[in-house]
Amino acid sequence: SPVSRVVYNGKRSGGPRSPGSGSEIFTPAHEENVRFIYEAWQCVERDLRSQMGSERSLVEEYVEKMPNPSLKAFKPVDLGDLKRRNTQDAKKS
Repeated sequence: SPVSRVVYNGKRSGGPRSPGSGSEIFTPAHEENVRFIYEAWQCVERDLRSQMGSERSLVEEYVEKMPNPSLKAFKPVDLGDLKRRNTQDAKKS
């Protein structure tokens, strides 16, 4: 059966953020990239909301026609959890 890939998990922590702790330094190019992606995603969400109830689909879900067998055991990684664990490990050492 075709494999469906979900790009966004629905969790949202707000808009683009600047570093709060001072330990991370974001360049202007990084901030611009984050702003671009955030604004583009807002357009996708708006299109999804506007198409509910209409037959014309503005957004399509990507589905692999020939799934890669080597990815069968792939498990998504929670990047937020990974970052928290790495931060805690760094504080322990």
